[in-house]
Amino acid sequence: MLLQIMEEPELPILLVNYVGGALGVLDAHVPFLKKHFHLITMKEFLESKEYFSAKVKAIYVWWHKPVIDGELLKSLPNLKVIANSGGGMDHLDLKLISSFGVKMANAPYGVSTSTADIGMALLLTAARKLVEGCQIAVSPDTEHLPINWLADDISGATLGIIGMGSIGYKVAQRARAFEMKILYHNRNQRKEDEELAVGACYCQKIDDLLQQSDFVMLAVKLTPQTYKLIGKRELELMKSTATLINISRGWS
Repeated sequence: MLLQIMEEPELPILLVNYVGGALGVLDAHVPFLKKHFHLITMKEFLESKEYFSAKVKAIYVWWHKPVIDGELLKSLPNLKVIANSGGGMDHLDLKLISSFGVKMANAPYGVSTSTADIGMALLLTAARKLVEGCQIAVSPDTEHLPINWLADDISGATLGIIGMGSIGYKVAQRARAFEMKILYHNRNQRKEDEELAVGACYCQKIDDLLQQSDFVMLAVKLTPQTYKLIGKRELELMKSTATLINISRGWS
């Protein structure tokens, strides 16, 4: 690898944890990355640290690796940018990174659609008892299904969305197709045309949303304000028959 880099035309060096496997950078991403960078892994970096230290210009963080700490940052004097593969950066010490003059990049909307899909899938699974139904269906002891196994309708039910950002709004778009009534609580109220497009009503107080909703979906990012957002008091405000669905993200 070292000889190859010395012989090829100069490209900025990108440090990654490793490629492939369960937690490595996806093989499908490699051709695109190699158009713009020479890729080196942490193993290669550590084996030739003296050579690479001043040459690494960027780090691509995948599955929270490599770990970005003071020791690594001190060893990369010409590092310009760290790119995080997902939207969440809770696992990164942004103040520390900034103190080294390094810029951060992330992909905040990369999985908004997929996450909203999962949110609706979880809602439907809970309402229709799909997991339990599957277990009963495949059990050799099952002779029949109870006549009431269709469980709860979601059409006409009230969905309360806590966090009406990109993901929350996409959930509302999907819920509207299921003819659900939509309430939402957010730091800021959406524009009127955005509310009308999905039939959503704004709840300034989260308590009002909790008391009225048949399904409550959390779609917030982890911040000091959202930490422990739902606790015993909030659960007691909800209907006894309500379902709580959490598609929020955060690093713990």
